[in-house]
Amino acid sequence: MSAVGIFGGTFDPPHLGHLIIAQAVREIRNLDKIIFVPSYISPHKKNISTSDKTHRLNMIKLGINDYPYFDFSEIELKKKSVSYTIDTLRELKKIHDKLELIIGLDNIVDFKTWKDPDEIIKIAKLIVIKRKTNKETDSKDKYFKSAIFVDTPIIEITGTEIRRRVREGLPINFLVPDKVMEYIYNFNLYKE
Repeated sequence: MSAVGIFGGTFDPPHLGHLIIAQAVREIRNLDKIIFVPSYISPHKKNISTSDKTHRLNMIKLGINDYPYFDFSEIELKKKSVSYTIDTLRELKKIHDKLELIIGLDNIVDFKTWKDPDEIIKIAKLIVIKRKTNKETDSKDKYFKSAIFVDTPIIEITGTEIRRRVREGLPINFLVPDKVMEYIYNFNLYKE
């Protein structure tokens, strides 16, 4: 039986924080692999513009290429509409025996507002990364109580910061994999 972690996000760009967290979760949870799932449009980030899907997917491929325990899925990009986690999980469940959905602490706080949260926790175990959040985490609803919290390294790298640094002409060494950095520069991403 294969057990995989599902790691969704905009990945604009995918950075070393993503890879470090994914590797830690894989080891802690003893998963066969982690599947990176870039969103087309996140329901929680509808008003945020992202880089073209092709660029984001290419950067993920470059960033994870050297790691056989990392994979990617284009499932949400192919839909070309708002990406709901439940729909993605239903499709991935047809391929994989066990699914573990990797989310951040900020996501578990709002999890009750997601589409079909009860069905999500039937299809996949909720794995929550303990990371800093500005949201109140005192409420311990049923989703919070059903989640498995994992201690991963706290990596203070954000896509917002990387994009800002590129825009301002600052280096992004040590923030993204070298091949991703080359891609960003070659395609002149984040300059505007």
